[in-house]
Amino acid sequence: MTRGGWALVRGLWLSWLQYRSFFFILAFGWMIPPLIYLLVWSTAAGTQTIAGLTRGEFVAYYLILILVNQVTYAQTNWTVGDLIRYGQLNRVLLRPIPPLYDALASEFAGKVVYLVFDLPIVALLALILRPELDFRLENGLAFLPALVLAWALRFFWGYWLALLAFWATRADALLALQDSLIFLLAGQVAPIALLPGALQTAAKILPFRYMVAFPVEVLTGQLDAAGLLAGFAIQAAWLLVAVTLSALLWRAGLRRYAAIGG
Repeated sequence: MTRGGWALVRGLWLSWLQYRSFFFILAFGWMIPPLIYLLVWSTAAGTQTIAGLTRGEFVAYYLILILVNQVTYAQTNWTVGDLIRYGQLNRVLLRPIPPLYDALASEFAGKVVYLVFDLPIVALLALILRPELDFRLENGLAFLPALVLAWALRFFWGYWLALLAFWATRADALLALQDSLIFLLAGQVAPIALLPGALQTAAKILPFRYMVAFPVEVLTGQLDAAGLLAGFAIQAAWLLVAVTLSALLWRAGLRRYAAIGG
């Protein structure tokens, strides 16, 4: 099973490399909004501070956010609905490995292609804009599990939304809504600390902050010990909800898919 999974990843990665120019354009497009807000907030800070953040700290925050956003973005969730609607799920079901492997393999293959483009661009921007990051080993160690959980949460949350295509032809609209909420509540428009009261409260409760902003806050040292533990607990709780919904909807949807002759 593991060998088959890695073979699938390798095959998809080679396939993606054939169209790397297209995916590089996608990756660049995803970088534009954070870059705009990087310039907005770093310019607004000037020689002062905003919510305790200096110009250089805003630069560090958004450069890290660019990478985290690219790593956690689950582009394969947008293809799940098409597989279901057009009957292409059949070929996935016939493979000798679980269907979830197909989406996960595309995820890992895509991340490699995107990061080949992202890392040099972010490194160049760091040389030009000179971010300020007070790196601490404990923050770096906590960042890794926070990033993995953020990716898993974003993937499975989008996956269960995409599985609604078993019942609704416009399930992709919910994915678009999710991306809008992530843009607003996951630290892209502004760091969570700068959001107005009601939005800040919503960001701390809803799952979207924990898909992008939380790992960035961990690495940049914006959280104390209590905030760190609370963040991990909420992140894990929402991940459990997302995985459970994905499993339940997959089983129910597959029964419906088979019943109508898919």
